This record gives sequence, structure tokens and C-alpha cells, in this order.
Amino acid sequence: MQILGVIPSRYGSSRFPGKPLALLCGKPLVTWVVEAAKRAKTLTRVIVATDDERIKAAVEANGGTAAMTPSELPSGTDRIACAAGDFADDDILVNIQGDEPLIAPELIDALAGRLLDDPKWDMATAVTPIRRKEDLAAKTVVKVVLDREDGALYFSRLPIPCDRDHEPDLASGLYVRHLGIYAYRGAFLKRYIAEKPCALEKTEKLEQLRALWMGAKIAVIRTEDEGVGVDTPEDAVRVEALLKLRIKN
Repeated sequence: MQILGVIPSRYGSSRFPGKPLALLCGKPLVTWVVEAAKRAKTLTRVIVATDDERIKAAVEANGGTAAMTPSELPSGTDRIACAAGDFADDDILVNIQGDEPLIAPELIDALAGRLLDDPKWDMATAVTPIRRKEDLAAKTVVKVVLDREDGALYFSRLPIPCDRDHEPDLASGLYVRHLGIYAYRGAFLKRYIAEKPCALEKTEKLEQLRALWMGAKIAVIRTEDEGVGVDTPEDAVRVEALLKLRIKN
């Protein structure tokens, strides 16, 4: 059995073309993500899944491992499955966002650990509290409703759960935002990529709804860290400043 960390990384981006190769403190963004993932104690290997030779070369030049994947793959999930190759049913694969150089290794370990500890879960992901009303209303912020075991009931871009009679109470603990990191059991990932996107997924534009539609049980880890992603050149400047602080300290 192996626990594999896979980082999907594409060159194309409507808001920030070439984002994975943007230099932060002298190193490409994607290599910072690789270094953070390698600090996770549970991972046996870390691979960057890319469709661009420039990204592959940059990763390997900085001591990482990269696998070329077809550009026509429909999602990051398909890309990690392709990069992982002939993985076993009992393997665990962690899909790590390629634009979060400050990802906490402890979160990666927590997701893998949830699957290791309890065989009933097919997947694991993470959430953080919603602290601002504008985030609750924003369609770019994905919300999750959880059951009593912190299993995912539904994901939506709309504010859920709906408080019929009052303004939503953000201090209640009911309102959480989804963080785009996943751990999959190998057996379930094989089933997932063989399934066509369902109507819910195509409507909300959320891949994880396919898993729920298939009947998957998704464990959810709670974290206070909202994460710091790089979506624009302005984000890169902000994250570089945070990296400089981390290096200095």
C-alpha cells in the first residue's frame, strides 16, 4: 500500500497564464507546493501531474518528480489518476492543489489518516468556517452541509443550510466553506473516473457532487486555516511576502 500525493498543474489559466512557473522568492510556485507536500509524514511519494513540458522541467530541476498527462483530460481528478498509473485498490491518493504553496502538511496527513483509520470512508476533504457574510453569498465560495459524523451531505455554491426565519448565524458552526483538497481510496477513484459527470455536477460545476451522486461517503476534516491560493499576479505578490516571512523566521 502507498499513500501518494499528486499535484495537478496546468500552464493555462484565464486569469494568470503560466501561473505554476511564476517565481516566488526565486523558485517556481509549483516547486513550493512540492516542498510543502513532501513535509507531510504520511506520503510515500509526491508527483506533479502536468500537461506542459516546461512545468515538468521546472519541477525536475528543483528535485521533484513530474508525470506528463494528456491535456484533454476533463478534470484534475482524472489527471491525478492518470499520473498515478497502475495504483492499487487499497492505495490512498491525495489531490493537492497546485496553486497553494503554503499548504499545511498536517492537513495532508489528517486527510490520509481519516481514510487509514476508518474503512467506511471512500474519500476525505476539508472545510473551514465561513467568517464573512459576503463569502456565504459568493458563488465562488463552495459551501458544505455535514452530518453528525462530519460526513458531507451536500456541496453547493449557494448559501446552505438555509435559515428560513432568521439571518444566518455564522457563529453557529453550521456554515463552512470547502477547501479544494481531496484524499481518495484507490478502489473508489477507479470507479469515479469511469463514471460520467452527473446532472448535479454539471449544474453546480462541482466534481465532488458526482461522488455523492454515486453514493460515496466523504469524510470532512475541519481546519481553522482558510488557505492562501494564487489565482492572480496580485495573489502571487501577497504569497511571496508571506513566504519571505516564513523563510526569515
